[in-house]
Amino acid sequence: MPPPGPVAVVVVRAGRLDPGGAETVAEAVDSGRSRTVLVGDGASSAAAELTGLTETVEVVAFAGFAPAAWARALAPALRGSAFVVLPASAGGRDLAPRLAAELGWPLIPNAVAVSPGCVVVARYGGLVQTTIVPGNPFVTTLEPGVRGTPEVSDVAPPTVVELALELDPSTHDAEVIEELPPDVATMDLTEAPRIVGGGAGLMAGDDVGARFTRLAAVGEAIGASMGATRVVTDAGWVPHQRQIGTTGVVVDPRLYLAFGISGAVQHTAGLGHPDHVIAVNVDPHCPMMAMADLAVVADANATLDALAVRFGVASPEHADV
Repeated sequence: MPPPGPVAVVVVRAGRLDPGGAETVAEAVDSGRSRTVLVGDGASSAAAELTGLTETVEVVAFAGFAPAAWARALAPALRGSAFVVLPASAGGRDLAPRLAAELGWPLIPNAVAVSPGCVVVARYGGLVQTTIVPGNPFVTTLEPGVRGTPEVSDVAPPTVVELALELDPSTHDAEVIEELPPDVATMDLTEAPRIVGGGAGLMAGDDVGARFTRLAAVGEAIGASMGATRVVTDAGWVPHQRQIGTTGVVVDPRLYLAFGISGAVQHTAGLGHPDHVIAVNVDPHCPMMAMADLAVVADANATLDALAVRFGVASPEHADV
């Protein structure tokens, strides 16, 4: 009898996979004989996002979000697998520990690579990677943006199989009072669909702090979160949790705007696979400009000032336009 395979479990909200969901499925598929389970509102329609990654998707149509009740309902269907992996998204981080408790398996969070006999986890803000050999089945969460997914075309969507699972109404669960839209100024960069990034090119001259405040304001005007390179965070202009790169956070936005970023490999390796990249730099030959869909050869500070005025977050007398 072949050894048991892994199961990727991904929370679905309003018909969309949680951030990192497709990567989580791809990681499980790489281990062989995997299953994919989508759970939540609109799980069947979200299966199309996994086209080319897996042939069959099992779906559980649960409304709302009740991680304790979901874990109790899902656990019997997950026993016998090699491991269970969820994305380290908001939903995955809520569901994973409850699944681990129901299954009686250890929880290994913050993985950057997963296989049946080995889990590589990131520690100390990504500065250290530790290899864990579980030895027995386990539950883990995979950091979004650490591996990406292959591009596919002319492939039929996966076959959807509905799982008839029942919720236990007696389960004590967290109560959802209200769901608020994400605030781009504070949301986790790993979940941000748009990001404006600032590099060393924004540190020239005086009043650097105000310049990064302006970068955040421009980002907010277009629905983008603000990130930065290591040299900026090391200088103290931006908190380290906003640092993008192999020693910071790994992101995977749909749009990335880079202001004054040269594109060192430590930074670009943490960008995932953005759909669109716009770079502004005085050096037309730097790596960031080479990977950009739109490369603007201009002073990043002046361009940022002009955008701030255009979006109404700065007045002309306070910007060098």
